[in-house]
Amino acid sequence: MEMPKPGIAHERLARLAGTWHGEEKMFPSPWDPEGGTAQATTHARVGLGGFAVITDYEQQRGGRVTFSGHGVWTVDAEDRSCALHWFDCMGMGSEVFRGDWTGDVLTVRSRNAMGHARLTYDVSREKSLRVRMETSGDGKAWQPMFEGAYTRRS
Repeated sequence: MEMPKPGIAHERLARLAGTWHGEEKMFPSPWDPEGGTAQATTHARVGLGGFAVITDYEQQRGGRVTFSGHGVWTVDAEDRSCALHWFDCMGMGSEVFRGDWTGDVLTVRSRNAMGHARLTYDVSREKSLRVRMETSGDGKAWQPMFEGAYTRRS
Protein backbone atom coordinates (compact mmCIF):
# COMPACT_ATOMS: atom_id res chain seq x y z
CA MET A 1 0.00 0.00 0.00
CA GLU A 2 1.33 3.41 -0.99
CA MET A 3 1.37 6.11 1.66
CA PRO A 4 -0.81 9.20 1.04
CA LYS A 5 0.90 12.27 -0.36
CA PRO A 6 0.03 15.94 0.03
CA GLY A 7 -1.94 17.34 -2.88
CA ILE A 8 -2.62 20.67 -4.52
CA ALA A 9 -4.74 21.85 -1.57
CA HIS A 10 -1.80 21.27 0.76
CA GLU A 11 0.53 23.14 -1.60
CA ARG A 12 -1.84 26.11 -1.51
CA LEU A 13 -1.78 26.13 2.28
CA ALA A 14 2.03 26.00 2.19
CA ARG A 15 1.92 29.56 0.81
CA LEU A 16 1.19 30.64 4.39
CA ALA A 17 4.51 29.21 5.61
CA GLY A 18 7.37 31.56 6.46
CA THR A 19 8.22 34.25 8.95
CA TRP A 20 5.84 37.16 8.53
CA HIS A 21 6.13 40.55 10.26
CA GLY A 22 3.99 43.63 9.97
CA GLU A 23 1.58 46.14 11.38
CA GLU A 24 -1.99 45.54 12.43
CA LYS A 25 -4.80 48.05 12.73
CA MET A 26 -7.03 47.11 15.64
CA PHE A 27 -10.60 48.39 15.36
CA PRO A 28 -12.51 49.38 18.51
CA SER A 29 -14.23 46.31 19.99
CA PRO A 30 -15.32 44.95 23.38
CA TRP A 31 -11.79 43.51 23.73
CA ASP A 32 -10.06 46.75 22.72
CA PRO A 33 -12.43 49.73 23.16
CA GLU A 34 -9.98 52.30 21.75
CA GLY A 35 -8.43 50.26 18.94
CA GLY A 36 -4.99 51.29 17.70
CA THR A 37 -1.98 49.71 16.04
CA ALA A 38 0.16 46.71 16.89
CA GLN A 39 3.17 44.88 15.53
CA ALA A 40 2.83 41.17 14.84
CA THR A 41 5.05 38.28 13.86
CA THR A 42 3.99 34.86 12.65
CA HIS A 43 6.33 31.90 12.31
CA ALA A 44 4.69 29.24 10.14
CA ARG A 45 6.19 26.03 8.80
CA VAL A 46 5.06 23.08 6.76
CA GLY A 47 4.92 19.97 8.95
CA LEU A 48 3.52 16.47 9.27
CA GLY A 49 4.97 15.36 5.95
CA GLY A 50 3.42 18.30 4.10
CA PHE A 51 -0.10 17.70 5.42
CA ALA A 52 -0.18 20.71 7.77
CA VAL A 53 1.06 24.25 8.26
CA ILE A 54 1.94 24.90 11.90
CA THR A 55 1.90 28.52 12.97
CA ASP A 56 2.83 30.58 16.03
CA TYR A 57 1.64 34.18 16.27
CA GLU A 58 2.62 37.01 18.60
CA GLN A 59 1.25 40.54 18.76
CA GLN A 60 3.04 43.39 20.53
CA ARG A 61 1.93 46.84 21.60
CA GLY A 62 4.10 49.28 23.47
CA GLY A 63 6.98 46.81 23.52
CA ARG A 64 5.09 44.03 25.29
CA VAL A 65 3.26 40.92 24.09
CA THR A 66 -0.48 41.56 24.17
CA PHE A 67 -1.76 38.47 22.35
CA SER A 68 -0.36 35.12 21.23
CA GLY A 69 -1.73 32.08 19.47
CA HIS A 70 -0.91 28.74 17.92
CA GLY A 71 -2.59 27.27 14.87
CA VAL A 72 -2.53 24.14 12.76
CA TRP A 73 -3.82 24.38 9.18
CA THR A 74 -5.03 21.17 7.55
CA VAL A 75 -7.06 20.05 4.54
CA ASP A 76 -10.23 18.04 5.09
CA ALA A 77 -9.75 14.61 3.47
CA GLU A 78 -13.37 14.40 2.27
CA ASP A 79 -14.33 17.81 0.91
CA ARG A 80 -10.81 19.30 0.47
CA SER A 81 -11.79 22.42 2.46
CA CYS A 82 -9.22 24.13 4.68
CA ALA A 83 -9.38 24.05 8.46
CA LEU A 84 -7.51 26.15 10.99
CA HIS A 85 -7.35 24.63 14.49
CA TRP A 86 -6.61 27.67 16.69
CA PHE A 87 -5.50 28.02 20.32
CA ASP A 88 -4.66 31.35 21.98
CA CYS A 89 -3.96 33.17 25.22
CA MET A 90 -7.64 34.01 25.78
CA GLY A 91 -8.11 30.62 27.48
CA MET A 92 -11.16 29.60 25.43
CA GLY A 93 -9.74 26.25 24.32
CA SER A 94 -9.53 25.30 20.66
CA GLU A 95 -11.52 26.93 17.89
CA VAL A 96 -11.89 25.52 14.38
CA PHE A 97 -12.21 27.79 11.36
CA ARG A 98 -13.28 26.22 8.03
CA GLY A 99 -13.37 27.56 4.49
CA ASP A 100 -11.69 27.61 1.13
CA TRP A 101 -9.76 29.56 -1.46
CA THR A 102 -11.13 31.97 -4.04
CA GLY A 103 -8.15 32.66 -6.26
CA ASP A 104 -5.34 33.81 -3.95
CA VAL A 105 -7.66 34.60 -1.03
CA LEU A 106 -8.44 32.07 1.70
CA THR A 107 -11.54 32.77 3.82
CA VAL A 108 -12.36 30.68 6.88
CA ARG A 109 -15.15 31.03 9.46
CA SER A 110 -15.94 29.80 12.93
CA ARG A 111 -18.74 30.00 15.42
CA ASN A 112 -18.31 29.92 19.17
CA ALA A 113 -20.14 31.00 22.33
CA MET A 114 -19.34 34.67 21.61
CA GLY A 115 -20.62 34.63 18.02
CA HIS A 116 -19.11 34.27 14.57
CA ALA A 117 -15.62 35.06 13.29
CA ARG A 118 -14.33 35.34 9.73
CA LEU A 119 -10.63 35.39 8.76
CA THR A 120 -9.43 36.35 5.29
CA TYR A 121 -5.86 35.66 4.11
CA ASP A 122 -4.72 37.32 0.88
CA VAL A 123 -1.48 35.99 -0.65
CA SER A 124 -1.95 37.59 -4.07
CA ARG A 125 1.22 39.70 -3.82
CA GLU A 126 4.69 38.19 -3.70
CA LYS A 127 6.23 38.19 -0.19
CA SER A 128 3.10 39.91 1.14
CA LEU A 129 0.30 38.64 3.34
CA ARG A 130 -2.82 40.59 4.21
CA VAL A 131 -5.14 39.33 6.92
CA ARG A 132 -8.50 40.63 8.06
CA MET A 133 -10.61 39.39 10.96
CA GLU A 134 -14.27 40.25 11.32
CA THR A 135 -16.81 39.33 14.00
CA SER A 136 -20.58 39.04 13.98
CA GLY A 137 -23.29 38.25 16.47
CA ASP A 138 -25.58 36.71 13.86
CA GLY A 139 -23.25 35.71 11.01
CA LYS A 140 -24.81 38.35 8.74
CA ALA A 141 -23.71 41.80 9.95
CA TRP A 142 -19.90 41.87 10.19
CA GLN A 143 -17.63 44.32 12.02
CA PRO A 144 -13.88 44.50 11.48
CA MET A 145 -11.71 43.44 14.41
CA PHE A 146 -8.29 43.90 12.80
CA GLU A 147 -6.45 44.24 9.51
CA GLY A 148 -2.82 43.30 9.11
CA ALA A 149 -0.24 43.79 6.38
CA TYR A 150 2.82 41.56 6.70
CA THR A 151 6.02 41.01 4.75
CA ARG A 152 7.76 37.65 4.46
CA ARG A 153 11.13 37.75 6.19
CA SER A 154 12.06 34.15 5.35
